[in-house]
Amino acid sequence: MKKRLIAVAFTTALASSMACAQTPVMFSTINNTNAPKDNVVHGVRLSVLHGKVSEVQGVDFSLLGMSESDRTTGVNFNIAFGANKVNQEMTGVSFGWFNWNTGKTTGANLGLANITHDVNGLNWSAVNYSTGTTVADVGLVSLSNQSTVQVGIFNHTKHIDAVQVGLINCADNGFLKCFPIVNFPK
Repeated sequence: MKKRLIAVAFTTALASSMACAQTPVMFSTINNTNAPKDNVVHGVRLSVLHGKVSEVQGVDFSLLGMSESDRTTGVNFNIAFGANKVNQEMTGVSFGWFNWNTGKTTGANLGLANITHDVNGLNWSAVNYSTGTTVADVGLVSLSNQSTVQVGIFNHTKHIDAVQVGLINCADNGFLKCFPIVNFPK
């Protein structure tokens, strides 16, 4: 009798947890096609050409196109010419040829080109372009509205909080507007 009660309790708990479970695996492609048909994935998603969902928690792979979400918590990873786009909030790491985060990022963007807004973390790529604030930009060219640290060949920001290190460093609030090797706020 005790074993039967345990089996019934276990089966009931398992069935109710499966009914409430989030989508663990998803495939996304053009025309908002998601399989399974959901807008949130907690697990792994593969996007081919262009996949879009509102939220990803876990790992988001893109293959030959763009993986787009409003919120991502975890890792964006490009496979063969993929791109990542996060519209509102990203927490984690984006590895890609092209990372495009229009909202707030907490973590790191590592790629060939990063276009961001507010980054509480690291942008590391050949070209970093931010319309908001960044903590650290490392790349050949880094352009931002406001940054704490920039390291690269050419760095430009309207407002530097700590230091720029590079061949050419320009900051509107720098001790000189443009200066080689190092620049810092006046």
